[in-house]
Amino acid sequence: MVNPIIVILPVLIPAVAGVLGLICHRYQRCQSWIALAGMALSLAVSLKLLVLVRGAGLPLVFQAGGWAAPFGISFAADLLAVFFVTMSQVVLFAGVIYAAGAKDRCVAYPAFYPLFLFLATGLTGAFLTGDVFNLFVFIELLAISSTVLTAVSDDGFGTEAAFKYFFMSQLAAFFMLLSVGAIYVSCGTLNMGHLAQIVPSLGEQGMLPMAAAFLMATFMIKSATFPFHFWQPDFHTAAPTPVSAMLSAVVVKLGVYGFIRMTTLIFVPQGEMIRGLLVVLGIAGIIFGGLAAMGTHNVKRMLAYSTLAQVGFVLVGIGWGTALSLTAALIFAFNHSLAKSAMLMLAGHLASRAPVKSADFSVVAGRGRGLPFTGILFFIGCLGLAGIPPTNGFISKMSVFNAGINAGQFYGLALIGISSVFTLVYTMRAFMRIFWQAPEISGEIRSSGDLRLAPALLVLLVLGLGIFAGPLVDLAGETAARAADNQAYVTAVMGGIK
Repeated sequence: MVNPIIVILPVLIPAVAGVLGLICHRYQRCQSWIALAGMALSLAVSLKLLVLVRGAGLPLVFQAGGWAAPFGISFAADLLAVFFVTMSQVVLFAGVIYAAGAKDRCVAYPAFYPLFLFLATGLTGAFLTGDVFNLFVFIELLAISSTVLTAVSDDGFGTEAAFKYFFMSQLAAFFMLLSVGAIYVSCGTLNMGHLAQIVPSLGEQGMLPMAAAFLMATFMIKSATFPFHFWQPDFHTAAPTPVSAMLSAVVVKLGVYGFIRMTTLIFVPQGEMIRGLLVVLGIAGIIFGGLAAMGTHNVKRMLAYSTLAQVGFVLVGIGWGTALSLTAALIFAFNHSLAKSAMLMLAGHLASRAPVKSADFSVVAGRGRGLPFTGILFFIGCLGLAGIPPTNGFISKMSVFNAGINAGQFYGLALIGISSVFTLVYTMRAFMRIFWQAPEISGEIRSSGDLRLAPALLVLLVLGLGIFAGPLVDLAGETAARAADNQAYVTAVMGGIK
């Protein structure tokens, strides 16, 4: 018999580590070790939870305070939630490793590591909660942590970027609260499992269409989906590298997770309409993000626009609505998290070695000529984003195209196929400019900079999951199949209550 407390341990461990970090606020090295130990333990528990949930074939549920659903607060670890938790914890652990070896002044601030751990708490809690209102609570914890972490950035535009993110987060929170109110008025419950039972019988009655629209707006802002992407480039460019790597790689996946939950669990009757909109917005994001990335002047900014395009592929996979396309979306989301976080860390490493700490192309151009190991890592990361073998990006792109052919979505495939060439263009251009051409400004490269251990580990995973893709493909397929059949989730959470 599995103790259900394991369901909330990936949420509790970073939270406790964050509190311990606050207690040790005078000892920065102690804080970094606490953060490393906390995220390592949390990742280990998440992997154990993944094994348990996959082996059991049913979700594991923790009912807070012993109150049965729908009256208490439920935490449900089904395979979809644990898939996203594991993905995010891998990147978050790498983020702590990078922060420990970073030269940013803000990393030494007493609040940095506790806030980073609270960010991990909010993101993990949002994936595991089985209640719509508590999803709002965890999203707010995530937003507050991210805002402050950006505001303390060494970059002079950090405060401005933090204000932009804060106001966009408040807009998302406003939409979320409107959705929560509309759902409760219409259904009398906020438990996701209970909603899965009630919503199909109500159809379009009451305020359900409005609730679905508000929730869609929330997740569109959180995932920086076109046309709600305008805040993202400034925010990711100015944020400290360990933070921007998390925000662009895994925090945006919260919106992706929300879309899947909406179409497979909460708003199944409205799913066809939602999926149709996701396809349109996804293709628009792929085109716009690719074109914008080609025209930008900053490596981090380029990668931020790249996220808009890459998330577009995931949205298209969800929107096509088949088991194969959802599998492709999950594979793409996981692989993008690894490649994008690695690339942003490498951009931060290059900026830390430049005469002036900046990821602007005019500053980092030519600065990689004496860094062959960084060049190899950056090149593999470019291949991963562009979908070139033997990286995991190739598996991701092929999965999406295979799903599109299987679903007969040839017009959409043509558009995203042409647009996907943009990724190869802007990544290879960036590589050549940084590692081949002569420097554009004078000044010697610094003798030391941010450590490359974290991006090296992530790039190794990018290669490993490209060469040995079977385990992830199988896991994504099983996750998609279980998500499409929500009866097991409902039974586990509700325990037979109707």
